[in-house]
Amino acid sequence: MLTTIIGVLASICTTTSYIPQLRKAWISGQTDDLSLRMLGCLAVGIALWVLYGIRQSDLVIIVSNSISLAFLCAIITLKLHRDRRTR
Repeated sequence: MLTTIIGVLASICTTTSYIPQLRKAWISGQTDDLSLRMLGCLAVGIALWVLYGIRQSDLVIIVSNSISLAFLCAIITLKLHRDRRTR
């Protein structure tokens, strides 16, 4: 039980950490300071965590990383859209 609570708290912290960046990119449209390579590498890593969670049947890992991946994909989409507009 304690291990699950620790996992849930950790997932809340890591998942919600994307919200300020996503909000900033959405409102300001500014994504110049974000590295597309870093975002891509991070997306692959998070997708692998989702797969790991599935293999381990760990709902906390699956849900939290799926939400993180969705937030990250939104940031990447904003970045790609912004980069196309500035060309």
